[in-house]
Amino acid sequence: MAKRKRRRKRDIEKNYPRRQFIAKLRRLADCLEDEERFRIQVASERISIPPSATINIEHERGSSEEEIEFQLKWSLEG
Repeated sequence: MAKRKRRRKRDIEKNYPRRQFIAKLRRLADCLEDEERFRIQVASERISIPPSATINIEHERGSSEEEIEFQLKWSLEG
């Protein structure tokens, strides 16, 4: 059995120009609709998201700002 490459922990935020963000959202929506794997590169790392990923939307409110996060989560197991 082949060993999986060990991945380092990572927590980054990457800002994109509005047009590039819109294009990424459109590609994501198409993959979700077609139940296909979504591939994206974020800060020089390629990420492949399976169609079985859990999708949620998170809303946070602080005293001076609000935030919406569109999240996709999946297991790294087999």
